[in-house]
Amino acid sequence: MPPRKAGGTNLRLLCGRPATRLRNQILATLRIALYQPDIAGNTGTILRMAACLGLAVDIIEPAGFDLSDRALRRAGMDYLEMAALTRHLDFASFDAWRHGEHRRLVLLSTRAARPYTQFSFTPSDILLFGRESAGVPDAVHDTADARLLIPMPGGGRSLNVALAAAMTVGEAIRQVG
Repeated sequence: MPPRKAGGTNLRLLCGRPATRLRNQILATLRIALYQPDIAGNTGTILRMAACLGLAVDIIEPAGFDLSDRALRRAGMDYLEMAALTRHLDFASFDAWRHGEHRRLVLLSTRAARPYTQFSFTPSDILLFGRESAGVPDAVHDTADARLLIPMPGGGRSLNVALAAAMTVGEAIRQVG
């Protein structure tokens, strides 16, 4: 079943059909946003985590891989039918949508100074993760309402984006319930 249209974006509702009560619960909770993701496997891991935790995922295009249902299934994303996935054509349309929803944009970045564990998350936050290859451009970085860092005292450059998402989502859920 093709994604449904919703305010200029493509929206996949749970199991490909409207699930009003569950959809309303998801709309009132944390969201994960992926900025132009490069690697289908990482996106699949994040979609699976989000589906299991009852969170929605926003993908800001273009992606570095085919985002069609068929391609996503072929990439092993067997939780696709459970995922609440919204596709945005570009960052401008995503940003306009999130402002209309009155949601705070929280960017995870290696260029940030504030540790994610020292931040107070809210239920309406959108947790934004950049491209695996390049993060986000300066304009997107500057647009974020908060910029957070996952400290890496071992000296690594960065974590896998799916691992970073899991750590941050875990802390946000711990705080907001």
